[in-house]
Amino acid sequence: MEKGIFGIIEDINPKDDPILWNALQNPAEIIFSNVLVTDEKDVYWVGKDGEIPKKGINHSGEWFSGKKDAQGSEIPPSHKNARFTLDLKLLENTDQRINDPRGVLVSGIVYGGRDSDTCMPVRESFDWTHGVITKGLSLDSETTAATLGKEGVRKLNPMSNLDFLSIPLNKYIENYLDFGNNLENPPIIFSVNYFLKDSEGNFMNDKNDKRVWFKWMELRVHKEVGAIKMPIGLIPKYQDLKRLFKEVLDKEYSEEDYIEQFKVRVPEKLAKIDRVINTFETQFPNMPKIVFEVTEEQRQRLEKAREEYGDYISPHKF
Repeated sequence: MEKGIFGIIEDINPKDDPILWNALQNPAEIIFSNVLVTDEKDVYWVGKDGEIPKKGINHSGEWFSGKKDAQGSEIPPSHKNARFTLDLKLLENTDQRINDPRGVLVSGIVYGGRDSDTCMPVRESFDWTHGVITKGLSLDSETTAATLGKEGVRKLNPMSNLDFLSIPLNKYIENYLDFGNNLENPPIIFSVNYFLKDSEGNFMNDKNDKRVWFKWMELRVHKEVGAIKMPIGLIPKYQDLKRLFKEVLDKEYSEEDYIEQFKVRVPEKLAKIDRVINTFETQFPNMPKIVFEVTEEQRQRLEKAREEYGDYISPHKF
């Protein structure tokens, strides 16, 4: 069963994250890492409400406002990878049936990567096999402050689980495919990407927009909204998202933003396919044949769409 959660703490504040904020502010067993600890034994992280402390202890040792590292760069109060860990029972919206021994029906699975120029904010797979191979198995992500080495490097990490596999990846994928294909109604597989950027390097989505993407996925699971079929999967219709942004966030969502976020970026998608296939062939021998077949089918759909519409294709073309 799920017992707790952990995550990045930077920018958690009472306006954007009221439930997490309340849990972090009340007395409880909470683990903090890479935050600033003040003389008063309080913790501070970048983006927290309130005045920035003048001094304390952080990842650099004794810290004070204006402290610089060996390269002359100012050291922030907390590290970009500062985190928290807490028990789920501390969250006021935790379902009362969380420990129900009968479990729950899983109707959807969501894979999330991190890339700035390729994947849409939310997508649905055509079926179980397509989802496992083109979303879960092909999940790659740009490195962040949470990883060793340079940030922003693309790295393939199937299911975001590669470091935890106890069997070879090819066998893991065979089991994964067989499991879902033997179910009468396998969960729908979705993918999300919260980190798409525009040409100037600005994020196209606010962090709270994910509430809309998840609401759309919930509606899809219950067959309450339609979708647009594209070469790489199913995406939301503009009118549905426009309504959901208003209902969920009381926020306007322009058609221009929709087109920019959900257009098919053919060159980037083809480059990702090449990168993924090369990784499979060179690093993971004996991958099931179906992996290459489904990936090649996706390539052919993309190339056919490019012949008809060009490199960057508006969702309104489908």
